[in-house]
Amino acid sequence: MSLTTLSRLTGAALLTLSTAAMPQLASAKTLTISWWGFNGDKLNEFIVQPFQELCGCELVFETGNNADRLNKLRARDGKGVDVIYLTDSFSQIGIEEGLFQEIDRAKVTNIAGLHEIAQAPQGNYGPAYTIGRVGIVYDSAKVSPPITSWNDLWRADLASSLSLPGITTTAGPMVVMLAGDKAGTSVFADSAPAWAEVAALKPNVVKNYNTGSEMINLFSTGEITVSLAQDFSLGQLQAAVPSVVWADLSDGDYATLNTVNIPKGAENVELAEQFINFILDPALQTIVAENGVDAPSAKSVMLSPEAAAKWTYGEEMINGLKRIDYAAMNAAKTGWIDRWNEVFGM
Repeated sequence: MSLTTLSRLTGAALLTLSTAAMPQLASAKTLTISWWGFNGDKLNEFIVQPFQELCGCELVFETGNNADRLNKLRARDGKGVDVIYLTDSFSQIGIEEGLFQEIDRAKVTNIAGLHEIAQAPQGNYGPAYTIGRVGIVYDSAKVSPPITSWNDLWRADLASSLSLPGITTTAGPMVVMLAGDKAGTSVFADSAPAWAEVAALKPNVVKNYNTGSEMINLFSTGEITVSLAQDFSLGQLQAAVPSVVWADLSDGDYATLNTVNIPKGAENVELAEQFINFILDPALQTIVAENGVDAPSAKSVMLSPEAAAKWTYGEEMINGLKRIDYAAMNAAKTGWIDRWNEVFGM
């Protein structure tokens, strides 16, 4: 069965099931969603249009990166949007600042079918609708021996070959934590050894990137052969440079969870709950994963081998991911930004 046929059949089944389970709401309703807007055409096809048909409502959007959208919500004291998509490092900030309300699990029933790591990653607030990971990607045609550990980033043979995510990105602060691990100390207890390791890494770094497309371009032009990356960029990266591979690290990848929350000032809470339940439906999650949009967080999703190879998928992989204490990291991050800029001369 072709992917197109699968999408149509699964989409039809999803529409039938969701329509039966979801009451029609007044057509005057509007749901305002804050998200990245990445993969916009596919999101419109698989999520926006089907949900609008189900709810008889209109979806409107606020787009931008994590920091910008969270800052807008903060400036409005939690008002202005009904649903907000954020990576877990940024949703942790929103929780600590009291910008979100807890999710009623009795109304968002599909949460119970998620992998445990995704059900309540930050207490009773938003679940993770997708599970990702941060690891190392490298050009296997140019890097030998293979990269098998985070400490390999410091290898002398990788001089002027590496790109790191900027310190204000989702993955950037992880570099400081990795440096602490290499130094054998907790970066939260004593950061000096970690920063010494960051400085030691600098000769290998060509440039710090701030977007996935920027990182892919650096590989495409041959300026770098190694980078930290989030797995959502892997498909596009391999399309541009087929010899790039995801490193099999003995010390494990880091989990990144994209969460979905309801701000405290949401005007359409019931509709927001129904939307979150909709995007957690295993049938829909199968469609979006097979079509290269997002990895599934629902345990019952069964993917084709081709799709599974692109994503953080399966109990073994998910259970092996390392978690980050975002509360501690966020508390330290302001100081880290200054130190980072000192090291890299920004």
